[in-house]
Amino acid sequence: MIKITKFGGSSVSSAEQFKKVKGIVEADPSRRFVVVSAAGKRDKTDSKITDLLYLVNAHLQYHVSCDDLLGTIGQRFCEIAKELDLEYPIGHEFGVFRERAKRGDFTPEFIVSRGEYFTARMMAEYLGFPFVDAADVIAFNQDGSLDMERTGEQLRAAIGEEKHFVLPGFYGATADGQVRLLDRGGGDITGAILAQSIGADLYENWTDVSGFLTADPRIVDSPKSISRITYAELRELSYMGASVLHEEAIFPVKEAGIPLVIKNTNRPDDPGTVISEETEPGMAEPIITGIAGKRDFVAVHIRTNHMSNQIGYLRKALAIFERYRVSIEHIPSGIDSFAVVVQGADVKDCLYSIVGDIQRELSPDEIKVVEHLALISTVGRNMSSRPGISGRLFGELGNAGVNIRMIAQGSEEFDIIVGVEDADFERAIRVIYDAFVDSEDNVITVEELEEKGSFHEVV
Repeated sequence: MIKITKFGGSSVSSAEQFKKVKGIVEADPSRRFVVVSAAGKRDKTDSKITDLLYLVNAHLQYHVSCDDLLGTIGQRFCEIAKELDLEYPIGHEFGVFRERAKRGDFTPEFIVSRGEYFTARMMAEYLGFPFVDAADVIAFNQDGSLDMERTGEQLRAAIGEEKHFVLPGFYGATADGQVRLLDRGGGDITGAILAQSIGADLYENWTDVSGFLTADPRIVDSPKSISRITYAELRELSYMGASVLHEEAIFPVKEAGIPLVIKNTNRPDDPGTVISEETEPGMAEPIITGIAGKRDFVAVHIRTNHMSNQIGYLRKALAIFERYRVSIEHIPSGIDSFAVVVQGADVKDCLYSIVGDIQRELSPDEIKVVEHLALISTVGRNMSSRPGISGRLFGELGNAGVNIRMIAQGSEEFDIIVGVEDADFERAIRVIYDAFVDSEDNVITVEELEEKGSFHEVV
């Protein structure tokens, strides 16, 4: 069994957190390959090392002294090394980096990557593992895209030489050695790529929460945790704001069929959330997996008599939004009408130009703009196996006095999206949570799943 074990910034923010990581790694011999982020915040008033390095770049760009910033970063690293009694000469190594950075010897991406680099160097010594530089194994093309084929070859070669190692996340390099960065949160992606490349049995992503929650704890008091979620459900909930890891991190492991589990470094015995397409035989399943939502959407309602007889009418409307580079969220429709739902921020400066173009080019019988709309997604892979879920959801919201302004459902039938007034957003989420997730009814048995043909056992 091989587990890829990735630790986020909060998990490596101090010497005390390093000790927790070591306890976790040593507790399971299959945790042979460790990926780390740069040291993160120790508390709410603290700064992430990566954020400080971005500030260093900004200071260098405008020829402003960055001595204090670099001093703060170096001190953080030296404090960790001193408390853990490490031999790695972080003071000297960082000092050399500091002086060369101030002289302009490094690219901005190289400077930012040093957060992960130095954190991983110290972690490698503390665990007694070899260090593998991400610049030697994570391959980028010259255009900034990942070269997955070369990355896989280089990672497998590294593993052929080492039985275990520590790898910094977030960066790699082009063939000529130029350091390139992944997106923010890219350490999650590094771990997923490593898991895919070597065919790991499990990808563990350790952070400061015990997995995904069924609802936002700022809205619902002590929401239940999610024990298992599918990749499709995760994508839907993450898009609507319930984010714990970088969305792009799921694709490499999903393609390889590798389960991913979110675990809490501060509470390692918590079960966490498993992200997998398969469940264990005999396990009962929830009907509603989770609820998430966002505020500040805008719906542009368009009605035209006999619209269904006009070929290309909808395409022409969408082309207008495309012209203004506005992404479409949903398109609920009827026979003679449809609505185009977009994020308010995307049309802040062009909404009435879009409306004017629609009126001029499509000549609709009616056009109406609804602003301050919130969208709430109720997600559950087993909703289609239990009749009456939609009706009950709408009924519960109606009984609570929440006016539904829009309804949409995905083609795969695992999510129901309702649009409500921004002012009703939090109340609507609590109503749905209380009616479904916090109900004893939110369980579907193995027998029901088998009867509906939707139960999948682990092969």
